[in-house]
Amino acid sequence: MAEGRAAPTVGQMVLGLRLRDLREAAGCTFTDAAHALSVNTTTVRRMEKAEVGLKPPYVEKLLKTYGVPAGDIADFLDLVNEANRPGWWHRFRDVLPPWFSLYVSLEGEAGLIRAYEPHCVPGLLQTPDYARALLRAGFPNAPEKELDRRVALRMERQELLRRPDAPRLWAVLEEQVLRRHVGDASVMREQIDHLVDATATPNVTLQVLPYSAGPHPGMFGPFQLFRFDIPELPDIVYTESLTGATYHDERADTAAYLEALDRMGAQAAPAHRTATILADLRKEF
Repeated sequence: MAEGRAAPTVGQMVLGLRLRDLREAAGCTFTDAAHALSVNTTTVRRMEKAEVGLKPPYVEKLLKTYGVPAGDIADFLDLVNEANRPGWWHRFRDVLPPWFSLYVSLEGEAGLIRAYEPHCVPGLLQTPDYARALLRAGFPNAPEKELDRRVALRMERQELLRRPDAPRLWAVLEEQVLRRHVGDASVMREQIDHLVDATATPNVTLQVLPYSAGPHPGMFGPFQLFRFDIPELPDIVYTESLTGATYHDERADTAAYLEALDRMGAQAAPAHRTATILADLRKEF
C-alpha cells in the first residue's frame, strides 16, 4: 500500500476488492473495464486497490459491465456512498497526517490488534498525561493547543476498546517501556495503574519482555498487526518511521511479522504475571 493521497477508509478498501472479484468472475480484463469507463487500465487497478476514490458513476458503469443485477447495483452504490463518508477522525485532520489516517481506520475495524512496542506504551493504553509528555517530546515546537488536539485524538481512539464489539488487543512490551521515565513520577504511577486496570479486561492481553530474554526477532522496531472479521481483508502490518509509514499486506510479509510476534510472546512473561510485574515496577516510581 502506498502513501500519497488521503488515506482510504476500510470500507473503500473492501469495496475495491469486491470490484476486483466481480471483474474476475465476469471474465473481464483490466482492458475491458478500462474501455467501459473510457479510462486507462491504471485507473481501474487503482480503484480496486482503493488508491483513488470510488466515484459512484464509475462504479455503476463497472457493475453493469460485469453483469450485476440492478437491485444489487443499487445496494452496492449505497455501500460506496457510505464508505466515501469521512470517518470520525476527519475532524482531527489538522493534526492527523494522511499516512496515519489509514491506521486509525484499520484500528477501528480490526477484530484483533497485535503489537510489539520497544519504546513506549501503545497509544490505545496511554493516559492523557503520559500521551502529552510523549507528544511534547515528538513535537517540541508545537503550541499547547496543538498538543491538546493530539491528546484528544489519542483518547478518542481508545473508545474502541470500550465498544460492545471491541477488538482484542494483544501487546508485547519491552521491559524498558515501563522503566523509561515519561513525564514525572506521578505520570508514570498513573500510567502503570492504568495498565494494571487494562490487564483486568477480557479483551486486553499484555506481556512484558524482560531484558533477560535476550535478542529476539522484533529488534528492528515497533509494529502492529491488524486482523479483520471481514473476509475480503487480509492481515495488515503497520510499521512507522519518523516521517511516514508503510503498510504491508502481502501474505509472505505479514506471516513473517506474525511469526516474530509468536516468538516474542513465547519469550515474554506469561500474561497472567503481567499485573504482578507492573505492581513491582510501580514501586520504583
